[in-house]
Amino acid sequence: MHSRRRFVQGLAAGGALIALPGRALFAAAPTVLSGTQFDLEIAELPVNFTGAPRIATVVNGQLPAPQLRWREGETVTIRVTNRLRERTSIHWHGLIVPADMDGVPGISFHGIAPGETFTYRFRVNQSGTYWYHAHSRFQEQTGLYGSIVVEPRDAARHAADREHVLLLSDWTDTDPEAIYRRLKIHAGYYNFGKRTTGDFLADINRKGWQAATSEAAMWGRMRMDRTDLADVSGYAYTYLLNGITPAGNWTGTFRRHERVRLRIINGASMTFFDLRIPGLKMTVVSADGQDVDPVSVDEFRISPAETYDVIVTPHDDRAYTIFAQAMDRSGHARGTLAPAAGMQAEIPPLDARADLDMSDMGHGAHDTTDHAAHAGHAMPGVPQHAAAEFGPGVDMRVDAPLNRLDDPGVGLRDNGRRVLTYADLHTLGGPIDARAPGREIELHLTGHMERFLWSFNGQKFSEAEPLRFRHGERLRIVLINDTMMNHPIHLHGMWSEVESPHGEFQVRKHTVTVQPAQRVSYLVTADALGRWAYHCHLLYHMEAGMFREVVVAHEGAEA
Repeated sequence: MHSRRRFVQGLAAGGALIALPGRALFAAAPTVLSGTQFDLEIAELPVNFTGAPRIATVVNGQLPAPQLRWREGETVTIRVTNRLRERTSIHWHGLIVPADMDGVPGISFHGIAPGETFTYRFRVNQSGTYWYHAHSRFQEQTGLYGSIVVEPRDAARHAADREHVLLLSDWTDTDPEAIYRRLKIHAGYYNFGKRTTGDFLADINRKGWQAATSEAAMWGRMRMDRTDLADVSGYAYTYLLNGITPAGNWTGTFRRHERVRLRIINGASMTFFDLRIPGLKMTVVSADGQDVDPVSVDEFRISPAETYDVIVTPHDDRAYTIFAQAMDRSGHARGTLAPAAGMQAEIPPLDARADLDMSDMGHGAHDTTDHAAHAGHAMPGVPQHAAAEFGPGVDMRVDAPLNRLDDPGVGLRDNGRRVLTYADLHTLGGPIDARAPGREIELHLTGHMERFLWSFNGQKFSEAEPLRFRHGERLRIVLINDTMMNHPIHLHGMWSEVESPHGEFQVRKHTVTVQPAQRVSYLVTADALGRWAYHCHLLYHMEAGMFREVVVAHEGAEA
């Protein structure tokens, strides 16, 4: 059995393997394809990231898939051929395309059958950093994802001397079906950070006996695990940057004083990354492909499916480490910016793991008051109250959700670094639609942690009716997270325009992350006829039920 360190760090040459006549297998960097005509072939390929040979799902023999570069205003044609033994698909994440080109089997098309070629054709009406991935069972987890860069029709608002795409992902040597089965049997299977007696004694020393025991009793009544930050951790994952392991050390070059644009994409199936480049400030200039007021930060959390563009300006001829640690601190992805290949910088240690606290449950940070007794209503998380409202598939109901757009999240609070929050993001140009919303839809993000059930309003996808939008209407969607986990929620086909706590336009996104006990609202213009997917972008949560269909139709029309 290969060592734990080798699994976490990977092989220095680990990656997708390509066999050429008379030559050994070797790792190859993804190619860049540009123009308007593309041919993509989905197939299996041997890979070896950790010393254990496995089979990946790849595009044109590459993992990640080739980078696609388009130009705003052009019409692209992508012919996708399936060489697998099962159906496949590609979804163009964040791109506003017709419903029949969106690539979600069972919603917008039938999928691509083995041996079949499906032609995607659509006009590219936006610019920015996006990505593409499979929307068929767990094929995204096994390698089917790639980056998209759309050049603006006019000059870029934020000029740069060079750019690099940084595509983060999580690779597992374990069959994703086996991971899913384990989570269904024991949701905490991959959580090796559970609290111990030593942690409880440390709480007593820090908070005192009464506060520590009261807080422990409240967590016990809620039947919640405050260490449940990630369903699948670094004990199952090796984290990759552009398909390269930490030991492999992907490197992007620069010249001193250049403005370097980094297009950062989280293509992971289940991992939130906290990214920083020690020694370099990052100026965030785009979120989810949309230009924002520049904001200078040291670090940011990037959820699965989100993208951020940042500009850095190295003033020294030295190497800088790109450090992206998993939110649960169970591992990291790593690369290097340097004047020349082969250079390295110090890799910082993982931050200490921070557990959830009562503020993540809708209480104040150290509030252990029994709200059920003193406020006359259900205490957050008490299972019987949650089940009474949403059914037996829900084990928690947050009583007092907060907006908290200015909260960087668990593990990033007061860490001594300037950390980005949604409150810092302001999309340039204002909202796409100046109308006030005509109606409001409230959706609770719900789940049963022990049974690994995930849903909206207590109904998993197989039990729920579609959400119905009237074509052309402006509506407000309110998301309330009744669970202890972060959920990146993705609405296909339409933009989500997040509101400030005062109801003002804040930021336009295609993926909106909702923290535990948080209430987030955003406006949507239903300008895209057809059937659309709406789901959590944590892959195993989506498959476990946190998925809805959205139907946009003319008023009075049959869906």
